[in-house]
Amino acid sequence: MRSIDTTVPDLAPDASDTLETAALQARIDDAASAGGGRVVVPAGVHRTGALRLRSHVELHLEAGARLEFVPDPGLYPAVAARWEGASVEVHSPCLYAHGETDVAITGLGTVDGGGAAWWDTFTRDRAALAYPRPTLVGLHECTRVTIRDVTLTDSPAWTVHPLLCEDVSISGIRIVNPPDSPNTDGIDPESCRNVRISDCHIDVGDDCIAIKAGTERADSKVACENITITGCTMVHGHGGVVIGSEMSGGVRNVVIGDCVFSGTDRGIRVKSRRGRGGTVEDVRVTNVVMDDVMCPIVVNPFYFCGPDGKEPWVADRAAYPVDDRTPLFRRIHLSHITARNVHAAAAHLYGLPEQPLAEVTLDDVAVSFAPDAVAGYPAMADGVDEMARHGVHAGFVADSVFSRIRIVGCDGPGFHVEDSPSLRVTEVTVVSADD
Repeated sequence: MRSIDTTVPDLAPDASDTLETAALQARIDDAASAGGGRVVVPAGVHRTGALRLRSHVELHLEAGARLEFVPDPGLYPAVAARWEGASVEVHSPCLYAHGETDVAITGLGTVDGGGAAWWDTFTRDRAALAYPRPTLVGLHECTRVTIRDVTLTDSPAWTVHPLLCEDVSISGIRIVNPPDSPNTDGIDPESCRNVRISDCHIDVGDDCIAIKAGTERADSKVACENITITGCTMVHGHGGVVIGSEMSGGVRNVVIGDCVFSGTDRGIRVKSRRGRGGTVEDVRVTNVVMDDVMCPIVVNPFYFCGPDGKEPWVADRAAYPVDDRTPLFRRIHLSHITARNVHAAAAHLYGLPEQPLAEVTLDDVAVSFAPDAVAGYPAMADGVDEMARHGVHAGFVADSVFSRIRIVGCDGPGFHVEDSPSLRVTEVTVVSADD
């Protein structure tokens, strides 16, 4: 096999009415046919529709290159994928690969998803779209995936969505979507194995990083496992690092460390509900600093969004029989966390009455509230009230230890604990707002 390096000299940069889809796709296909290589996109603006990435091909955007995806639904034909955890057809991702090996997107250029038109249609009349909106980068059932250094902006929906992939490396990228853009998650590995996310800056309109494993409506239940997230900054968004709510396949072996969250609604967030099933286990979070978050730590098995989320049994605080549709959270350990200018509550950690949250550790956690705290809901669940400057709320927590907790600026008690006789709380300092 012969490796080639292909620059694209006959593209027409800056020609606003010219689509370069065919020329770009031809270079990618030619490189793949030759056994692999690098396709270089030079400086300038290049307008295109969906592109299909191939095995052993690196799509490299030079500094100053801007790949602009034109928001015409006809340029994004339907492909089989998952949308919000269910197996459906979706508009093709802007950059798409399926079943490929050694797929790479690199360089100091920018990939622009042209999201504004998609967001407007979604907000005004989502029925006008035949299929769910494109993700910006959708890599499905691929092996050895690399995304490095590029800037990704204005994604139509989720920005980077590896689905059923193995050996994924995402490093040094910048993701920038407006804070009010709908469902523009940053990086969402779903039912993937061996994923490394490092040194990224993510500023988005939904979850910054969300680890998922499909819902009960997916055609297969595959775990998302062996995930490391290090050295990242997360801005705005609904959560810094989120697990769920699509977790029917299970999520395990997750390490999150050395990150900064600023202005995210919630910090570390685990969410699911009855009916989803799946297990979240063996999660470790350490050395995280948060600022201006509504609630730093949330574990919520009463999450009410999605199909069936409003069924009465989802919110019921009475115990139900345990079966394969009952989610389980266990062995979740959080340490060395500082959260300042917090608004709603120091933490919200709940299990189900029939399936308590088990073997949880909070250690060396310092929370201080904003002097002008804005009331909010620490968790999206029926029965959770809007609040400001509340302490730690915990319920149905078993065989767990919360230690070395400092809460400053709290209104009322530092801990609200219910139905958790084996939860041990030690070395707690609470400074009220009046002190």
